[in-house]
Amino acid sequence: MRPTTITLRHRAEFFAFQVTIALIASLPTTWSKRGSELLADFIVNWLPRKLSRYHIAAENLRESFGDEMTQREIHRTIEQMWVHLFRLVTEIVLMPRKFRRTNMADVFGFTNRDETVRAMSSGRPVILLGGHYGNWEAAVTAFGEFGFPAGIVARDFDNPLLHDWFAAARQRTGGMLISKKGGGGDMAALMESKGLVALLCDQDAGKRGVFVPFFGREASTFKSIALLAIEYRALICVGYAIRLEDDFESNHWVRYEIGSADIIDPDNFDGADAIEKITARFTSSLEFAVRKSPEQYFWLHRRWKTRPGERRRRRKERSQKAAA
Repeated sequence: MRPTTITLRHRAEFFAFQVTIALIASLPTTWSKRGSELLADFIVNWLPRKLSRYHIAAENLRESFGDEMTQREIHRTIEQMWVHLFRLVTEIVLMPRKFRRTNMADVFGFTNRDETVRAMSSGRPVILLGGHYGNWEAAVTAFGEFGFPAGIVARDFDNPLLHDWFAAARQRTGGMLISKKGGGGDMAALMESKGLVALLCDQDAGKRGVFVPFFGREASTFKSIALLAIEYRALICVGYAIRLEDDFESNHWVRYEIGSADIIDPDNFDGADAIEKITARFTSSLEFAVRKSPEQYFWLHRRWKTRPGERRRRRKERSQKAAA
């Protein structure tokens, strides 16, 4: 749970955050884009690669795409990833001011809209899955404006002032922030009330996860998503929100494609391997979405940190040490 005591450091961090917000809000969108490009260029091309964790992103891309990407394309993708991350920060800050229900058609374009709306209007709970990809905050905001507010499962901020700021930002569209630690009761309540829970599905689950393919490699993935879907008969919607090509002349802000890569009904799976099959299905659907714009995925994330068989290997090593 997040700390409740507000320290001088918390206040200083929040003051710096507020100053940054004011600065970002005062700049034209074109300037924030250019600033993101300059910062990305510095990190990728001037900062020591050990500090920028360049090798992690390059290895992930090389292992994921193989011959589909040349070394030059890998470098370009990493550079654009950093541009995306900096722009993501500015967009989250500017969204409350720039986005209105009246300009929704100018900001968002929807793929598979009808089947997504049918799923969310089905009278069953829905689990909205995303990844460290695109602008997930834009997707949640859009669904909230459409009348489908979500409970967003996320890690608590160490700074309670920052935590409250982001919680309030999400509440503006009717959403609520659910703590990743200790939020099980809130999630269960939403599922029981046929609500919408939004969470990320591309985090390494450690040695207790189920291993399913992601970009051709076995990735440890949390079983809890499939278990939650089966228990509450919740439909799983694998969604994404990617930034489209800029057109600042006709549209003065950013445009996104929001879509559903897949809608999964847990009722269609049975048997002992149902959890694994559901997990493999939504992981494959996320990969399909990421391939649309790989430069908007967070390739610095150690998605494949835990390897299959590692649990057995560690148990064997402990047994050998005990025997010695």
